[in-house]
Amino acid sequence: MPEETFVIVGAGLAGAKAAETLREEGFAGRVLLIGEEIERPYERPPLSKGFLLDKEPRDKAHVHEADWYDKHDVELRVGVSVTAIDRAAHEVRLSTKEPIRYTRLLLATGASPRRLEVPGSKLQGIHYLRTMADSAALKQALAHGGRRVVVAGAGWIGLEAAAAARAYGNDVTIIEPEPAPLHAALGPELGRLFADLHHEHGVDVRLDQGVAGFWGAGQVSAVVTSGGAEVPADVVVVGIGVRPNAGLAEKAGLEVSDGILVDQSLRTSDPDVYAAGDVANAYNPLLGRRVRVEHWANALNGGPAAARAMLGHDVVYDRVPYFFSDQYDLGMEMSGVAAPGEYDKVVYRGDVAAREFVAFWLNEGRVVGGMNVNVWDVTGDVQALIRSGRPVDEARLADPAVPLADLVA
Repeated sequence: MPEETFVIVGAGLAGAKAAETLREEGFAGRVLLIGEEIERPYERPPLSKGFLLDKEPRDKAHVHEADWYDKHDVELRVGVSVTAIDRAAHEVRLSTKEPIRYTRLLLATGASPRRLEVPGSKLQGIHYLRTMADSAALKQALAHGGRRVVVAGAGWIGLEAAAAARAYGNDVTIIEPEPAPLHAALGPELGRLFADLHHEHGVDVRLDQGVAGFWGAGQVSAVVTSGGAEVPADVVVVGIGVRPNAGLAEKAGLEVSDGILVDQSLRTSDPDVYAAGDVANAYNPLLGRRVRVEHWANALNGGPAAARAMLGHDVVYDRVPYFFSDQYDLGMEMSGVAAPGEYDKVVYRGDVAAREFVAFWLNEGRVVGGMNVNVWDVTGDVQALIRSGRPVDEARLADPAVPLADLVA
């Protein structure tokens, strides 16, 4: 019998953790991990947090030490892309023209930043933040301070980039077409909290307006808003979301819709092909619907789950979506789904004015999302409330004297 070969396309956190799990679970066959970037697998949160702020070294972002792959007999191919999947032949074709036969295939191809297609978008000084190289270039642009920085988009990446720019002593303007920062993720109630936070740190937050274009002679010098205002800019950071890298899967005939469609075991429409991380639009039995999660925890947990499913284990991937952010003196953790339309009420526990509280998003009395702000060691209880799916007593939920664990019991 030929040796079993498990191929992982995408050498990010999800792919690297999948390879690690295959070896931990005793898989003795060939493991091939393929990544387009020259960099060995790394985690993305430092790119907008510790590494960007020059508080953490580059190596801290890497998933494994440089010699880990050789020690665990994982073939790491960096600077190489997969150009095609031949499902009938069970082969992938590399950009080097080399065909690789697979027994099982994991697609962990991630996502790419959405681009602003407006006049002047090719000018120098316009940054996107997705890769280690992107973060290094942006850090260099911000580090000397005293520059005029415009951030297009008040999502998580945009807000963290704005906070980093202010930390380096730059003037910062945020331009956001929604009525509040993070409107699509948190709704208007908590979005206003982040608008106030950035205002207090000297950021000019301009809401209900988008970017119509850029001015400059080779180098960007101004951003033109949809309202016709011209905002001077030496540096621009665009953070308007990402698109899943599902083109390879689509060309191979796999089912694709806002990412690669997978079941609760992260299996695609082909039983020998799996997907995990940002690119996977997975059925989550806890939520009772499909969800595509772009955050670090999904890659951290989804890669291992897919690896176990590839090995034939009975896997049900039903994690509560989780995210964390640090901006200025505010640290937060978010669990669940709290987008507009997903909830009908927000309940607060703690001191909102002092920014030490937990917010709960409720839908018909059930907790569907929770965010702890400068309050720690409660994520497990918040997620337990979400998982329970039971209505809660709102008065007790808001009372800090009532342990959250008591509301789950």
